[in-house]
Amino acid sequence: MAIWILRYGHRRMRDARASTHVALAARALGSSGIIFEGDEDEALMERLKKIAGEWGGSFEVKYTKNWIGEVERFKKNGGIFVHLTMYGWPVLESIEAVRAHPKDVMVLVGSQKVPTEAYEMADFNIAVTGQPHSEIAALAVFLDQYFKGKELGRVFDGAEKRVEPSKCGKNVIVCEKKGQV
Repeated sequence: MAIWILRYGHRRMRDARASTHVALAARALGSSGIIFEGDEDEALMERLKKIAGEWGGSFEVKYTKNWIGEVERFKKNGGIFVHLTMYGWPVLESIEAVRAHPKDVMVLVGSQKVPTEAYEMADFNIAVTGQPHSEIAALAVFLDQYFKGKELGRVFDGAEKRVEPSKCGKNVIVCEKKGQV
């Protein structure tokens, strides 16, 4: 089972940093990959692929011009579509139903105003809170709830780098042979 993130409405000049953080949170917290929609941003995608290669694990980075087509194909193959929105049903009341679904999950994380079609196509419109908040925070909370915190101890196979926990300072372990950290 895989969780895919659909980053709706990426704007190269305005959203590069936030979209990077959406992808980094998605990767670190258990997603299989991210699909960007909006401005095609090769530099962003290459940067994310490089990070995934250095830090290990399996994480795909893709681009689509047609988010509706992506969602339709995903649902046709049995997946469910989740839209994170502050207007949705509370995550604590929705997450069990999402988790119980035996197929893949696609999670829409907006950059700009999300069209009505997203709300209508969603199997679940989920809110982490009914207050204005960051889409990055919403994704992190959703993934943490989905994986019940187990993603926090995840080991990333094939890593060239890893952090050695430290109470003070930064300790990054770099290996010469990929996957030997």
